[in-house]
Amino acid sequence: MFSRGTLLSLAYLLTAVLAGTWNECDSYSGKSFLSGFNHMAIPDPTHGRVNYVSEATALKKNLTFAKGDTLILRADHTTKLSASGPGRDSFRLMSKKTYTNHVSVWNVRHMPRGCGTWPALWEFGSNWPAHGEVDVVEGVNGHGTNQMTLHTTSGCTMGGSRKMSGHSVQTNCDVAANGNSGCSVLDKNANSYGLAFNNNGGGFYAMERSNSGVKVWFWPRHAKGIPADVAKGAKKINTDKWGTPAAHFPATSCNMAKHFGAHNIVINLSLCGDWAGQQSIYNQDGCPGSCVDNVNNNPGGFANAYFDIAWLKIYQ
Repeated sequence: MFSRGTLLSLAYLLTAVLAGTWNECDSYSGKSFLSGFNHMAIPDPTHGRVNYVSEATALKKNLTFAKGDTLILRADHTTKLSASGPGRDSFRLMSKKTYTNHVSVWNVRHMPRGCGTWPALWEFGSNWPAHGEVDVVEGVNGHGTNQMTLHTTSGCTMGGSRKMSGHSVQTNCDVAANGNSGCSVLDKNANSYGLAFNNNGGGFYAMERSNSGVKVWFWPRHAKGIPADVAKGAKKINTDKWGTPAAHFPATSCNMAKHFGAHNIVINLSLCGDWAGQQSIYNQDGCPGSCVDNVNNNPGGFANAYFDIAWLKIYQ
């Protein structure tokens, strides 16, 4: 007969083994994105020179295309805009379901790039910022590497030792600090964003949110060592076997239950706005003139401003 201590040890070992194990609860690919997400025809909260359109408009104008294992989401790239009219037609999709602790795995072939673009794959709570925000993929103008960020209310910081391959940019996640830049980590992999990402055929992003914090991984297409459960979109995954994440946001000094609520998942492309439209950043990225003038008068510059997403898997 096992002693109480032995039973407790076995229970601990079983918990440790299962800690990184998650089961698929939702899978989106092609047309299932249209049934599982809503196009949000709303004013851009980040003040971009963009006009988020409805699903009906997006399908009619071929800004959204869904078939098989392909979802294309793009900005208009043929229309010259009036300075006094609405911004360039684009997309903002939000999941109908919400998720708390979960893992999301994205298989992306192409992301928007070009001067003035600000694409993102992210999630946030209905009571923002009280319910928090996690930015899995984000950047501007198609340059640099992927930036992964948390945005919260005060009291969530990211100090101390963190096991990750990325570079910490800010450690205070409070939206009221540092101009709402959040606590960000830059991926060191050149293929994680923009032109390099697209030229390499894309790749896989994954985010794990648990009581222990948030982790984000990235694997370039064709790279050695992509976990088999990630590459295959397996029904069951084990994040403990995925190696060092690109970004690690431990709960050591950030109470997850306090700062994060149920999240909707968002796919969007803004243009200019609070980040991409900053003149110093826009010019630093090698973009000429002003961002708004470029959006208004250079529709051809947005020919590559589109997502091509194979699938999104959610695990709980």
